[in-house]
Amino acid sequence: MSAFPNSPKLLKGGLVLMHPESGAVQRVIALQYNPDSLSRSLQVQSSGGDGGDRSEVMRFKGPPVETFKLDAEIDAADQLEFPDQNPNATQFGVQPLLAALETLIYPSAATLQSNNALASSGTLEIVPMQGPLVLFVWSRSRVVPVRITEFSITEEAFDPNLNPIRAKVSLGLRVLSVNDVGFSQRAGSLYMNYQQQKERLAARHQSPGLTPLGLSSIP
Repeated sequence: MSAFPNSPKLLKGGLVLMHPESGAVQRVIALQYNPDSLSRSLQVQSSGGDGGDRSEVMRFKGPPVETFKLDAEIDAADQLEFPDQNPNATQFGVQPLLAALETLIYPSAATLQSNNALASSGTLEIVPMQGPLVLFVWSRSRVVPVRITEFSITEEAFDPNLNPIRAKVSLGLRVLSVNDVGFSQRAGSLYMNYQQQKERLAARHQSPGLTPLGLSSIP
């Protein structure tokens, strides 16, 4: 049965992996089901503090430290109903998607082997391993560079071969602002687009004036 023609297209949240320098998209991970809730926190970065210089109390050191937390559910039940069309689900359950998420916080095996070879050859200084630039996408107005700070998986059901077929993934993400990456990096320009979008949305808010607050003017 076809969907109602006027029903809105459901967009999915997800993660995009990009090359940190070229900006080439390396992988897209779309969440199977959008979480029911998304927790956000913003820690103000102000110059003034308790007992600080009074002249600095209304000054900012930079953008706030913003974090996201979400729980995503993954279920292979729909795919397992049509095994011929979904051989990966039949053979591995939800492990491919879990692995795609998990490898976000792993250096690649090739990089580990390369660094080991350098260390064995007597190289004194080995550059820390660089991962891809990760973008958290939650609608067109929220495309933001992030670093994964928390990651946990609860596997809730298994097939006869002990492949997980239902799981819940909890993610903690920290927004990378220009304070973290600077303005010249690809991540910096993406962050600025994100903040500028916030400012454009804020400009759309219609101020009700002072009357609803019980004031005719500021005393």
